[in-house]
Amino acid sequence: MKPISRVSTRGYYDLGSGKTLKTNNYYLYPKKDFQKLIGSKELTIMIHGLRNDNAGAIAKVQLARNRLRKIGYSQPVIGFSYDSNTTGAHLIKHAKKALAAGQIIAKKNGRNLGKFIEDFKESSPRTKIRLMGHSLGSQVILSTLEYLSKKNKNKEIVESIYFFGASITEDVPSSKKYGKILQNIVNKKIVNHYAPTDEVLYWANKEKYVKGPLGLNGATGKPVKKYHQKLVKPKNHRFASYAAVLSVFP
Repeated sequence: MKPISRVSTRGYYDLGSGKTLKTNNYYLYPKKDFQKLIGSKELTIMIHGLRNDNAGAIAKVQLARNRLRKIGYSQPVIGFSYDSNTTGAHLIKHAKKALAAGQIIAKKNGRNLGKFIEDFKESSPRTKIRLMGHSLGSQVILSTLEYLSKKNKNKEIVESIYFFGASITEDVPSSKKYGKILQNIVNKKIVNHYAPTDEVLYWANKEKYVKGPLGLNGATGKPVKKYHQKLVKPKNHRFASYAAVLSVFP
């Protein structure tokens, strides 16, 4: 079976604290596959959530690709794999600490993914880049846009964004700071698939681990023009459930 192409920062951050261990930008696997992506009409990058080791990250890309193929999208789909399998994430008593470390790592990865997007667009300027993020992957995307917004040349560098079960807060699309970033860096649209039935986000909100997750009840306030939201009914919080109810892309 052909390996899943991915941009990876595995081993760059400490799984217990989120401390930076390596300052490299990213590595590509398999490297030769990325040469073949240059000149593609578009490229979709899938960014997984918390509690995913390398195998989990690969599985999410496969899920995304299979679903997108099914609904008629034939462009390349690759993954962004980062240290989200933080220490104790599967145990309730360590959940808060594990999530906190995961959020630190997700925020730091904004620079890594942002750098890849800049580098790839330099070698393939006409390729449209789309980002899909599940759960904590939404934080990686937000931090990536924040990194990209620091340079004027990155205006509208990302074609579109798709959130599923997003753990970033519900005020992001309407906030002065992030609203402007979303509007400037994304060319076409930001689509948030939200689910009031999502049991993990409901729990995270109730326990105040994430105050008002965007993926639970959608956005508050007056979101920016490019932001759209779609009410969905996945079986549970898993990306497989969100992928199953995805009917339109891009």
